[in-house]
Amino acid sequence: MAFFDPKAKNIANYQRSIDEKKVSVSRYYDEIGRYYYKQYKDLNVDNTKDINTRCDAITKLTNEIEELNVKILYEKGLKLCPSCRTENNLEYTFCFKCGSRFDEQASAPAAEAAKVEEPASEASAQAPAEEETPATEEAPAEDAE
Repeated sequence: MAFFDPKAKNIANYQRSIDEKKVSVSRYYDEIGRYYYKQYKDLNVDNTKDINTRCDAITKLTNEIEELNVKILYEKGLKLCPSCRTENNLEYTFCFKCGSRFDEQASAPAAEAAKVEEPASEASAQAPAEEETPATEEAPAEDAE
């Protein structure tokens, strides 16, 4: 029955998307290292723009990973405390660890977004592949310089 559980399917899709994004982040780190080394090796080369572009992409992907982790928690019936980052049951009004009150208005739209974005999760799983393509195409051309 676990194979037909829609929550398990959603969690698996979210996790797959997270894994793809982590691979992209790792590639960007590698590219940043190569650019930084080129700049170190030849002081006339300025790769700051390329490094900044990849850093911005890493920040964006990291934020997307965090959002997907929140969606996974929601599928499991949990939410994160904004103060101490402890996982709490969705029904809790206060964090059981630190006692902070949960903002019900903030958690309700996130819950609805998680339900609405089930079909979009498949689209977001494909989006990193599209983002990776330009970066991998640019890197070999610039490495040839």
